[in-house]
Amino acid sequence: MLTGKQKRFLRSKAHNVDPVFQIGKSGISDNMVTQIKDTLENRELIKIHVLQNNSEDKNDLAQSLSDATRSDIVQVIGSMIVLYKESQDNKHIQLP
Repeated sequence: MLTGKQKRFLRSKAHNVDPVFQIGKSGISDNMVTQIKDTLENRELIKIHVLQNNSEDKNDLAQSLSDATRSDIVQVIGSMIVLYKESQDNKHIQLP
C-alpha cells in the first residue's frame, strides 16, 4: 500500500507519461491483463486511457486492474488510470 507522500511523488512522475493502453467497450481481457503485467515490470508506472465508449465505472475498472495485476492505484482522474507496481528486475523509481 502506498502512502500519501508516495502517491503524490508518483502522480508528479506520471504527469509526463503517455498512456500505454486503452480500454474500449469490450472492457478488460485476460490478454490485456498479461500485457499490463509485463509493462508494469518494465516501467513500474503506467497510464491507461479509458475510452468514452466504455460504460463501466472508471474506479471499478481501476480496482479490477489493480487486483488482477497486483499493482497499486496511484490515481484515477478523468479518463486516465495510473498504476504503479515495484519491478523485480528493472527497479528505477525510488519512492520517498
